[in-house]
Amino acid sequence: MVENVTDLTDRIAVVVGGTSGIGRTLAAGLARSGANVVPTGRRTELVEEVCAEIKSAGRETLAQTVNVGDRASIDELRERVLKKFGAVHILVNAAGITARSATAKVAEDEWQKIIDTNLTGMLRACQSFYPTLKEAQGRGRIINVASLASFVAFHQVAAYGVSKAGVMALTQSLGSEWARDGINTNAIVPGVFRTDLNAALLDGTERGRELLTRTPMRRFGRTEELIGAAVFLASDAASFITGQAIVVDGGFLASGVNS
Repeated sequence: MVENVTDLTDRIAVVVGGTSGIGRTLAAGLARSGANVVPTGRRTELVEEVCAEIKSAGRETLAQTVNVGDRASIDELRERVLKKFGAVHILVNAAGITARSATAKVAEDEWQKIIDTNLTGMLRACQSFYPTLKEAQGRGRIINVASLASFVAFHQVAAYGVSKAGVMALTQSLGSEWARDGINTNAIVPGVFRTDLNAALLDGTERGRELLTRTPMRRFGRTEELIGAAVFLASDAASFITGQAIVVDGGFLASGVNS
C-alpha cells in the first residue's frame, strides 16, 4: 500500500479571502484533498456559494463572513470555527487588494488601505489563530499568499509591492519564531495569474503583453496550478519546511532575456 503523505483527511482549514480568485481555488483544492474547509470573505452571498462547493465535495464547512480590517471579526470567525470543529490545523491567508497609482501621487488613504488589507490583516489572522494552531500537535500550518511583487518591482503599484514584500518578511519571521510551537509558516508566490483582481491590468494591455514575454512558459497561470503547492505545504509532507516560499510562476523569476 502506498502512503499518501499529502492526505488532509480530517484536517480543518480556514481560508481567509477564500471566496474569489486564488483563495477560492485553494479552498476547493484543500477540500478535494480531504480537509474540511471554511472559506471566508466579506460578502455573505459569496461565502455561501463557496461553502456549497465545499459541501458538494463531501466535506464539512461553515458559513461565516470576516473583515480582515477588524480584529473582532477575525476573532469571531475563530470562535465559530472552534465551536463547530474543535480545532484548526491550516490557515490560508489569501485576502488582497491592489490599485495602480503613480507613487509620487498615491494618496495616503489608498496606501494605508492596501497595506492594512494585504499585510496587517494577515498579521491579525495569524495572531488570532495562533493559539489553536499551536494546539494542532505539530500539524499547525500557515500558508500566506505572496506575489512576484514580493521580490521585484512592478510599475505604479508600490503600495501593493510593499505589502507583499512585507508578507514575505512576516512569513520568514513567523516561520522562525513559531516553529518551536509546532506551526510551520510558508508562502506561495504566484506568478502572473489572471483573476478578477488584476484582469483590467492584463487583458489586451502593454503590461499584460510584457508579462507574457517575461514568462518563459508564455502564458498566464491557471489558479488550479497553485493547488498542489498549497496541499503540499498544508500536509505532513512539509513537516520540516518553514519560513520558505514556493514560487509558481512559469519561470518568471528565473528568467533573464527571453527573446
